[in-house]
Amino acid sequence: MSKNLVIVESPAKAKTIEKFLGADYRVMSSYGHIRDLKKHNFGVDLDTLTPQYEVPADKQRTVRELRQQAKKASQVWLASDEDREGEAISWHLAEELGLDVSNTKRIVFHEITRQAILNAIERPRSIDMNLVNAQQARRVLDRLVGFNISPILWRQIKTNLSAGRVQSVAVRLIVEREREIQAHQPQPFYRVHAFLELPTAGGTAVHRTSLSRQAATHEEALAILEACKDATYRVTSVTSKPTRRTPAPPFTTSTLQQEAARKLGFSVSQTMRVAQGLYESGLITYMRTDSVNLSTLCLNSSAKEIRATWGDDYAQRRNFQTRTKGAQEAHEAIRPTDMSVQEITGDNAARRLYELIWKRTIASQMADAQLERTTIDITPIAPNGKPATEQTFQLTGEVVKFDGFLRVYQVSTDDDNQDNANHQSDLLPQVAEGMELSATEVTATQRFTQAPSRYTEASLVHKLEELGIGRPSTYAPTISTIQQREYIMRGDREGTARTYTIDRLADGVITETTATETTGNDRGKLLPTDIGIVVNDYLVQTFPSILDYNFTATVEQQFDDIAEGKIEWQEMMRSFYDDFQPTVETAMNAERTHRAGERTLGNDPKTGKVVTVKIGRYGPMAQMGDNDDEDRRFAKMPTNKSIETITLEEALELFRLPRVVGQFEGTDLTIGAGRFGPYVMHNGEFTSLPKGTDPLTIDADEAIALIIAKREKEAQRHIKSFDEEPELEILNGRWGAYIAYKGKNYRMPKAMSERAAELTVAECMEVVNAESARPKAKRRSR
Repeated sequence: MSKNLVIVESPAKAKTIEKFLGADYRVMSSYGHIRDLKKHNFGVDLDTLTPQYEVPADKQRTVRELRQQAKKASQVWLASDEDREGEAISWHLAEELGLDVSNTKRIVFHEITRQAILNAIERPRSIDMNLVNAQQARRVLDRLVGFNISPILWRQIKTNLSAGRVQSVAVRLIVEREREIQAHQPQPFYRVHAFLELPTAGGTAVHRTSLSRQAATHEEALAILEACKDATYRVTSVTSKPTRRTPAPPFTTSTLQQEAARKLGFSVSQTMRVAQGLYESGLITYMRTDSVNLSTLCLNSSAKEIRATWGDDYAQRRNFQTRTKGAQEAHEAIRPTDMSVQEITGDNAARRLYELIWKRTIASQMADAQLERTTIDITPIAPNGKPATEQTFQLTGEVVKFDGFLRVYQVSTDDDNQDNANHQSDLLPQVAEGMELSATEVTATQRFTQAPSRYTEASLVHKLEELGIGRPSTYAPTISTIQQREYIMRGDREGTARTYTIDRLADGVITETTATETTGNDRGKLLPTDIGIVVNDYLVQTFPSILDYNFTATVEQQFDDIAEGKIEWQEMMRSFYDDFQPTVETAMNAERTHRAGERTLGNDPKTGKVVTVKIGRYGPMAQMGDNDDEDRRFAKMPTNKSIETITLEEALELFRLPRVVGQFEGTDLTIGAGRFGPYVMHNGEFTSLPKGTDPLTIDADEAIALIIAKREKEAQRHIKSFDEEPELEILNGRWGAYIAYKGKNYRMPKAMSERAAELTVAECMEVVNAESARPKAKRRSR
């Protein structure tokens, strides 16, 4: 019997820690939270706002096993993560296992290494009830918001919708950004460039220089080209000055999510999942943190590694200060536990994320990069010796004199692909003031003002952090939730073609040409869905205080104050609920004249029936006819249309379905659209149209090809059927042959699978009966 029982959150962590402790310790996992608010009646006593907890059915076995082992052990150590969720898990464990909360030993560590675990054992503490209460306050407030508002959404919009204090604000950010983009009217302007011959060691080279100010109109751009017709070009200024670049601090949760998205293409949830695995394997420190602080051990080992790899000149010790509002999680940045380990083995995602963390950490302790920035001003001179234009042309360049931390790492930004054509990253030609240059041509290219960029997961995390909304542990689940609820989606917007003009001055003649570019082509950005837009608009109108950015940030600050013991958590709950409940009652009792988000587009010219668009039971839809019209028709909204912008003419096109496109085998081929998308119906059988196929333009030949392809696939899948037992069939699946009987599938032994086409009814039923008699294995939820 082990004298000591250590309880952690995950089995992977338990396995790692058990290697560091002796035979007197047994390490077990709670598999996360073992208790949660009850599912009925909010799980909160609404009179006292006291939370009511229960052990879910899938955790009862875990609790029973932990309780048994706790009774046998002479000492129980609670070792969940050191954040509010982790502290709450320890408190729930103490409550359920019958431990004395005030005397139970609570240990915390920021990395899973032998020394960190042993140090924690030597310095236990008690459960921090302030952190527990901050978690309880967040959980109760979110339950009150969600359980009160969600039923109102079911009544006003559609069933199975949900609202959340943080998730609804995140959706609002995306919806408002989309509307800014839709409202944006591109305004033209002109960039003027002179292509000048500059001397080089081997002769001359043409460099593109840019006018110091853009031309606002086409007339202004043409006037500049006219002024340059007979001009020569004189170097009027050469300025060089040294500059320095400083490395970014080591990773916090937010910055790791952003950089992993930009550099590795990871989603926020993928980053946290991979980081969790690295942490539980003892390779990095705790991955939910606001802090940029590094331990003395890390600082010393980083300096040693830098000096050994690149030399003394590259090492520069730095202590970064955490400036994030409300920072309160773990007390160290995300870093490798052993800085001498530059690469790890394992799956590709883990190796890439570890390498990113190692490089960011090591770069933060390296010397500044030293650069020299040179700016050359060149003035067009008219034949009379005076400047031909009020502005000068400029050429800038930047030369790295000492790479410093850039040897290892450079921070990415969302604007990395923007136009920097005038900037040279290498040494500029040696020129002197007064030098005369000649131009091969001067161009004025039409450009357009840009709409705001749609959010990526990384930029949304940055915006939430900037507004003080959410905390490190909430970013990933928030973004995952609003995608799972189909309020937003990661999608691609096809760009539209746009023409622009290029005026070119060459050999004293100005010519105008046109070119085409694609604009608005977004890949992998966050887009609001129709449901997300309607839900957001309704919540902003009905619950403006809950959707207010300042309110959400203020609540986060109050949670921080509770964690620091500055305010009492139930008083904060009472103040919130007393203001919130009257609004809920008003919204619930409001008479519904029409569904939220419903739009009337007009009337069908043929029938005179009214045409509306709205959110229906299965999502966005168009309706022809009033609600009391027995002959009203419905049409599913295509994914490339929105109920917010669709026109009457576009909606009427949707009612062209179902349509008959021809016949096949003496039966009509009918194209329709259903809950799961457009389809071909033939002889009572449905064949889905491939993604991207337009149901309004597909013809009979294309429909027949789809039906034949489906039949061939079905034929390959079918192995054998039995006349004497019609519900029995042998099919070919992804993992080989299997038996299908009365809607259920049964695996067969490998020896039987090899002769599947020869099996008899009796042999098949023997497999079915044996599988049916086997007791079902209980699955443990993690």
